[in-house]
Amino acid sequence: MSAMPPRSTAGSVGSRRRPSKGDLTSQAILDTAERLLQHRSLEDIAVDELASGAGISRSTFYFHFSSREAVLHALSARVLDALYDAASSWLRRGSEPPEAAIRRALGSTLALWRKHGPVLRAAVRARDTDERMREFWTGVARRFIDATAEQITLERAAGVAPDGPDARSLAAVLVSMNEQAFVNRSPARRSAKRDGELVDTLAFVWLRSVYGAG
Repeated sequence: MSAMPPRSTAGSVGSRRRPSKGDLTSQAILDTAERLLQHRSLEDIAVDELASGAGISRSTFYFHFSSREAVLHALSARVLDALYDAASSWLRRGSEPPEAAIRRALGSTLALWRKHGPVLRAAVRARDTDERMREFWTGVARRFIDATAEQITLERAAGVAPDGPDARSLAAVLVSMNEQAFVNRSPARRSAKRDGELVDTLAFVWLRSVYGAG
């Protein structure tokens, strides 16, 4: 019943290679960028700062990335793997009750927005001005919407969820709602109470919209 594409097994045990020097350099650049984004916008971060933080020269930076925007693109792609895993709590719920699966997926996703919020918010802002990032986020949204619509359709076919609005239209609204809620919540002061209230509210909307239950 998987609504998500399977992961590649190229890096499985037995075939996993040790990171090369180039891999480690790219990782250092990405780590530096994520650290700097916690306090400043991408536009305020110079390539020289990224290179210096990674312990490399400016020319070496450009060997690995063509621009700051390319770094942000790579950072976003890295975080999205984790977001897909969080979403799979519901998309691959198996015999787990819908409410439990949805709450776990939402809680895990909010935790990732808390951890990587600066990167994700920078990426959301960049899609308004950067064509590559806009295409990237369009693809991300399509993948989440398609997977959600497929799961809604499966739930309806199994008699678990009642018929309702077009599955893809409903999925688009729910995915958009989640994104906006997490964008708004992630920079706020950490509060277990308020984070829990947000998860409760989003779960209520999902349960009512998909399953007709609160």
